[in-house]
Amino acid sequence: MNNYKLTIQYDGSRYAGWQTQSEQNTIQYKISESIGIILKEKINLIGSGRTDTGVHALGQTANFRTTETLEKNKFLYSLNSVLPDDIAVLNLESVEENFHSRFDAKRRTYLYLITRHKSALFYKYSYFYHYPIDCTRLNELSFSIKGKKDFTSFSKKKSDTKNKICDVYEARWRETNGFVMFYISADRYLHGMVRTIVGTLLHTLKKNLNNEYLENIFNEKNREAASESAPAKGLFLFKVKY
Repeated sequence: MNNYKLTIQYDGSRYAGWQTQSEQNTIQYKISESIGIILKEKINLIGSGRTDTGVHALGQTANFRTTETLEKNKFLYSLNSVLPDDIAVLNLESVEENFHSRFDAKRRTYLYLITRHKSALFYKYSYFYHYPIDCTRLNELSFSIKGKKDFTSFSKKKSDTKNKICDVYEARWRETNGFVMFYISADRYLHGMVRTIVGTLLHTLKKNLNNEYLENIFNEKNREAASESAPAKGLFLFKVKY
């Protein structure tokens, strides 16, 4: 049995997230369906993780197994010809048969994009934020996010995930040419976690609060203690490291 890993880019604007759901338009379903058309067999496409409704990806990864031996360029051309314009498969590589896109992933990095001025080109892919932003201060506040912690307060209230411990390796902000970018890298994420972190950090900055305020949010272990989530349209799954 051959095992292949895909690197995928998508605009999540019109999709109900990555995960296949009954009667929902999802990325996983579209790619699985397209591969099935080409190979004439039903395949099980395993993603590195779920992205929520409206969230994009620059480097999502997934794998599938097939008895077919695929020629890279021919398969990529065929698959991208079948897929809609807002989903692109960037790479195909053969991997070990026991490789698993989700369980073997060591680190996942997300990018959140904020525009400081109205943009006709980026309005679908960024959060137009009206209030002052101080990246130096945001980086100081982000120290409270780093490390192995219980992120219950930053997860959707109805999350069915029992283990709420995540290890955040990196959380940093930078501003360039009218854009503010937030990078976060962790071993895993909870449902809605990144957008809640972004919204909470921006709220903390806006209200001139401190790291103690953020630590109290962690201690509460209650979603209502954190702030409103930032919009989904500014979030990108940037890359997955194995």
